[in-house]
Amino acid sequence: MIRILLVDDHPVVRSGLAAMLAGQPDFELAGEAATGEEGVAAARDLAPDVVLMDLQLGPGMHGSEATRLIVEMDGPRVLVLTTFDTDADIVAAIEAGATGYLLKDAPSDDLHAAIRAAAAGASTLAPSVASRLLGRVRSSDATLSPRELEVLGHVAAGLSNRQISKAMFLSETTVKTHLVHIYAKLGVESRTAAVAVATRKGLIRQGGA
Repeated sequence: MIRILLVDDHPVVRSGLAAMLAGQPDFELAGEAATGEEGVAAARDLAPDVVLMDLQLGPGMHGSEATRLIVEMDGPRVLVLTTFDTDADIVAAIEAGATGYLLKDAPSDDLHAAIRAAAAGASTLAPSVASRLLGRVRSSDATLSPRELEVLGHVAAGLSNRQISKAMFLSETTVKTHLVHIYAKLGVESRTAAVAVATRKGLIRQGGA
């Protein structure tokens, strides 16, 4: 059972999301929060598996800051669900450690799939968000940093995120953030594809860095 916390300042939106979740046999609504501060407290008290996080939460704490604080608990995964897809919002959420980023007009099937992916520790980006992020790193002629190459080398060697975090003395959240950046820079959506592209480009050798 995947326990879900909703963080959104609009009661009608929360009700609509709750209704969308209710029909899924493997989902359980753990709680709701209307502000970033309430969301952080609820995540700490309720220990949900996935937090659906809006970004604009009124005059208080921004959703990206709430995401960072929840991610630091090293338990709940945060899936951003918002109407905002500006570069600043996207980057802030990803840097804060969000597992995924969807827009509120996403079909319910996509939302359900993204929640299940988040619970499993996988990343999900809305197509428009992925293209914007990819365009951002490509326009800056970005290349993989030494740390990203090291992470990718461990991926090529078959290590899990947890194993990579131990090997590099990083949190799993930091490892996942590096992977999101790697995927965007290489224009891929999976670990296997990232390794294949990086190997083809000569960035790493198959089986390790």
